[in-house]
Amino acid sequence: MKKQTIYRFFTLVAAPLLLASCFAAKEYERPEEVISDLNYRTDMLPQDSTNVTLISWNELFTDPVLQELIQEGLQENIDIRVALEQIKAAQAYFKQGKLGYFPTLTGTGQYTHQDLSSNSQFGSQFSSLDVFQLSGSLSWEADIWGKIRSNKRAYAASYLQTVEAHKAVKTALIANIASSYFQLLALDEQLRVTEETIETRSSSLETTKALKEAGNVTEVGVKQTEAQLYTAQALRLDILKQIRLLENSLSILLGKEPGAIERGNLMDQKITTPLKTGVPAELLSNRPDVMASEFNLLNAFELTNVARSNFYPSLTLTATGGFQSLEFDKLFDSSSLFSTIVAGLTQPIFNGRQIRTKYEVAQATQEQAKLQFRSALLTATQEVSDALYSYEIATEKLEVKKNEFEAYDLATNYSEELLDNGLVNYLEVLTARQNALSSSLDLIDTHFNQLQAIVDLYEALGGGWQ
Repeated sequence: MKKQTIYRFFTLVAAPLLLASCFAAKEYERPEEVISDLNYRTDMLPQDSTNVTLISWNELFTDPVLQELIQEGLQENIDIRVALEQIKAAQAYFKQGKLGYFPTLTGTGQYTHQDLSSNSQFGSQFSSLDVFQLSGSLSWEADIWGKIRSNKRAYAASYLQTVEAHKAVKTALIANIASSYFQLLALDEQLRVTEETIETRSSSLETTKALKEAGNVTEVGVKQTEAQLYTAQALRLDILKQIRLLENSLSILLGKEPGAIERGNLMDQKITTPLKTGVPAELLSNRPDVMASEFNLLNAFELTNVARSNFYPSLTLTATGGFQSLEFDKLFDSSSLFSTIVAGLTQPIFNGRQIRTKYEVAQATQEQAKLQFRSALLTATQEVSDALYSYEIATEKLEVKKNEFEAYDLATNYSEELLDNGLVNYLEVLTARQNALSSSLDLIDTHFNQLQAIVDLYEALGGGWQ
C-alpha cells in the first residue's frame, strides 16, 4: 500500500508536467553568414572542391629540415601543451554534463550524543540520548524545461571550442615556424650577398687607390669607395644581429633554450602544391578559430536557455533510507530501518531579481558571442583576401625584380669598364654599385615575400592542423 501510494503521488505530480513538456529551451540555429566571391577581391578562386588546407603541412613544406623543425614544435611548444591541458579540463566538464540526467546518491554515517534538559519532552525519562544512523539519500530533478539538456550542450560546446582552439594554435605555430625559417634563409642569402659585396669593394678600394696614383680619380673617389665598403660592413653586422634574434625567437617556438638553428638554402625552396582555395561558400569551414568562435556562440546560447529555465518551477524527488538506532548493537536490525520520500515542486517568486539579472546577462553574453563570430568571419575573409593578393603581387614582382637586378648588374660592369678607360665619372660607378646591391637585397626580399604569402594563405584557410 505504501508503495502504491508513493507511485500514485509521483504520477499525479510529475505526469502533467512531463506530458506538457513545452520546453523553455530553444533550438540553436546557425547565423546566416554568407561568404561570396566578392569577399576575396581576387580572380584566383577555382570552383572545385579541392582546398589547399586539406593538404598536410609536410606535403606543402617539402624541405626536410623545416619538416623536422615543425614536428619538434608540435611536440614541445609551450602553447600547444597548454591548449592540450585546456582540452582535458573541458573534457572533464563535458563528462560531468553527460551525467546530469542521473540522480545523485550520497551516503551518510552519523553518531549524535545529546544531553537533555529535565524540563524537555524526554528529559524526565533520559538524561542523555545517543543516536546511531547509517543512511543513503537519492535526489533527482526532472528536466521539464530542458535545463539539464542545455547544460549538457553548453559543456559539449565548450569542449569542442577548446578542441578547435588547439587546432588554431597548431595552425598558427606551423605558420610561425615556416615563416621564421624562410626569413632565416632570406637573411642567410642577404648575408652571402653582403659578404661578397665586401670582398668586391675591398678589391675596388685597392683599384681606386691605384687609379688615383695614375691620376684617373681623385682622393674623393677613394674616400667614397672606402665609405661604401664601411656601409657594406655595417649592413653585414645588422644582418648578423637579425639572424641571431630570429634564431632565438624560433628556438622559443620550438620549446627550447635559444640556440643555433639548422637550415637549408633559400633558392632550394619550391612550393609545388597548386594554390586552390576551394568553393567560396565553404572556404572558411576549415578555419579552427572561426569554428571555435561558433562553439563559443553555441555555449552562450545554451547557457541562455539555462538562465531562462530558472523562471519556471522545478520538480525534485528525494528519497532517504537507512538504519537508525539508539543502541549500536541493534543498528542493523530490521526494526531499525527507516525511509522517507519527498516530491517537491518549487516555483521562484521573489529573490531580489537574481534570476532576471542572470537571464539578461546571459542574453548580453550571447549577443557578444554572436558579434564575435561575425567578426571572426570578417577577419578570416580579410586574411584570405590579403594572402591571395600578396601572393599575386609577389609573383609578378619577382619577375620585375629579376629584370631590375640584371639591368643594374650589367650597368655596374659597363660603368667599371668605362671608368678603366676614363670615359665616365667615378660617381656613376659608385651609384651603379649601390643600386646593384640594393636590387640584389630587394630580389631576396621579394622571394621571401612570395614564400611568406603562401604561408599566410595556408594559415588564413585554416591549414596545418590535419
